[in-house]
Amino acid sequence: MEIINNPTQVEIKKAAQALKEGHLVAFPTETVYGLGADATNEKAVNRVYSVKGRPTDHPLIVHISSINQLDKWAVDIPEYAIKLAEEFWPGPMTLILKRSEIAKDFITGSQENIGLRVPSHLVALELLSEFEKLGGFGIAAPSANRFGAVSPTTADAVFEELATYLTSGDLILDGGNSEIGIESTIIDCTSSKLSILRPGAVTYEMLANIVNEIIDRSLNINKIRAPGLLKKHYSPKAKVALSDTAEPGEGFIAMANIKTPVGSIRLATPSTLEEFAHVFYSGLRLGDQKGLSSIKVLCPIGEGLAIAIRDRVSKATLGK
Repeated sequence: MEIINNPTQVEIKKAAQALKEGHLVAFPTETVYGLGADATNEKAVNRVYSVKGRPTDHPLIVHISSINQLDKWAVDIPEYAIKLAEEFWPGPMTLILKRSEIAKDFITGSQENIGLRVPSHLVALELLSEFEKLGGFGIAAPSANRFGAVSPTTADAVFEELATYLTSGDLILDGGNSEIGIESTIIDCTSSKLSILRPGAVTYEMLANIVNEIIDRSLNINKIRAPGLLKKHYSPKAKVALSDTAEPGEGFIAMANIKTPVGSIRLATPSTLEEFAHVFYSGLRLGDQKGLSSIKVLCPIGEGLAIAIRDRVSKATLGK
């Protein structure tokens, strides 16, 4: 396993070749780091499941280089899905669509749907482009961490999580910190009306400006399996709880205008919602690095990105 810092075009081509040969490549996206494999190579995809310790019925998101690749993986694409792709790709949005023949059961968790997105990180886009030049169709890439654990937003976090599971020929591309810091918005586009399965940086309000046929997640009856929908997810080793205070020796994450409780250990002091999303996972990891047994989090209020933040915090509180 090799780490490549600030990868050049030549090194990205090397990574694309590694994918084509069936190796795994961890790479940065604007949301979190992904653990990539050739999405049409069953053996390589099975290694992703093994390295992550992920249940094989839990579907993977396929990353593609542009909207032009959409119809390779999906069929019967609704007009509203095209509108959303044109507006928010490249970007932190995953569309769940009816799968084409190329999308096999080992990618979809044996469902008739496929999750697709175009990331906006330049390293990710270059990797996808070079992979396609080699005849690749897409890169399956869940977050580059053990299943249920905190998603990595740096290459160092990927190494910490997965180094002992990766082997010779696998690569980690270090493209710096992930800009957004939480996973993509997942949208179910398999019916006449769309629904948000997982909130993210593409918010309800942003979607509503493009299409009005949005139903609340709680009303979704399709029971589609998608990443990040388990009640327990994104959990550090420390126990996470919601609170506006913390005891001495406990970790504390809250907006910068909230004072640090006496004796507690401040893990993050974000000033904006965007910064809260950006530093939340790294704050949880810092707590683990400090050996803390408990972390208290005061969630931001409001709509938009605050909903996605509360979703991730809520799932983390159901951890160990």
